[in-house]
Amino acid sequence: MRTTGRGLAVLADADVVDAELVDDERTGVEAAAHTDRDRHLSPETVAAIEASAAASTRRAYGTDRAAFTAWCAGEGRTTVPASGETMAEWVRHLTVAPRKRTGAPAGPSTIERALSAVTSWHLEQGHPKPNMRGARAVLNAYRDRLAEAKAAAAQPKQAAAALPGQIRAMLARADRATLAGQRNAALVLLGFATAARISELVALDIAAAAEAEHGYDVTVYRKKVRRHTTNAILYGTDPATCPVRALRAYLAALAAAGRTEGPLFVRVDRWDRLAPPMTRGGRPIGDPAGRMTAEAAAEVIERLADTAGLTGAWSGHSLRRGFATAARAAGHDPLEIARTGGWTDGSRILARYMDDVDRVKNSPLVGIGL
Repeated sequence: MRTTGRGLAVLADADVVDAELVDDERTGVEAAAHTDRDRHLSPETVAAIEASAAASTRRAYGTDRAAFTAWCAGEGRTTVPASGETMAEWVRHLTVAPRKRTGAPAGPSTIERALSAVTSWHLEQGHPKPNMRGARAVLNAYRDRLAEAKAAAAQPKQAAAALPGQIRAMLARADRATLAGQRNAALVLLGFATAARISELVALDIAAAAEAEHGYDVTVYRKKVRRHTTNAILYGTDPATCPVRALRAYLAALAAAGRTEGPLFVRVDRWDRLAPPMTRGGRPIGDPAGRMTAEAAAEVIERLADTAGLTGAWSGHSLRRGFATAARAAGHDPLEIARTGGWTDGSRILARYMDDVDRVKNSPLVGIGL
């Protein structure tokens, strides 16, 4: 078996064994032997399979798999299929080896992702998952050790929730007389109103926003659940944080600049030039139509939060988490919240967001007479 450059398994000639047709006594149907052609995947199909995962997931898994491969080579161990002992030793290594970026060992959530990267790699190459009992025991002991030491890594990292109060503070200093300021206001308010992941938000085109009697209908493709949701964007009670007014003003500004189609959220430089060309080493980079990257959109949110003096870990996910928290605090049904934001049924992440509200609102201590 050989592996493509990106880690997808493809059978090589040496992996095809001699076989013959045999009778299946239970059904009377002959069992076919697969040929090399049956096992072949074209480069186009390999790329299509890999594209089914989010780009960020592919990058993270690629990094984890490369690290696992290098560690196995240094230890004289087989990468795939890996033994249960190899997995346990690798997890122990991750709990003590300092990372280049932080100088500290990986946290439990990072190790969980690395385990997923390697176990899924086994399945891609036609192998069962390795025995994970020892690896899980090592990881559990690591969690206990971090918790007892009161280490910050013991708690899962979460993006700060952008609630309406924080959003008002973020937009209070935005210069909404400029195209960049109008874009940023629309990005924040539409991101909150649709509960879109930052990658879903920047993927929107102008055509995705249709005016309606209630404001706008915005159609978002939710990649993780692979379906479109049409979100009703309603007028807000405060003009400063009304997503309908912000989106309308931004679309009008785009039209005045000659943009009536294409990407909704585009690059704008300090001189308010729309989609300015970008180069690196003399070569053009970036989307030629000027579409913002997810990283650039996340930087807008982080910068607005920093300017407003807000504390916490702010990221592109802050809007999505803030929507779930605020909607639950307003008494909305969890199923409707999930449908609006494109969460999967029974999402543990969504449940964790709503627990910020429910753990107080529904506490067994409420009304017991203390």
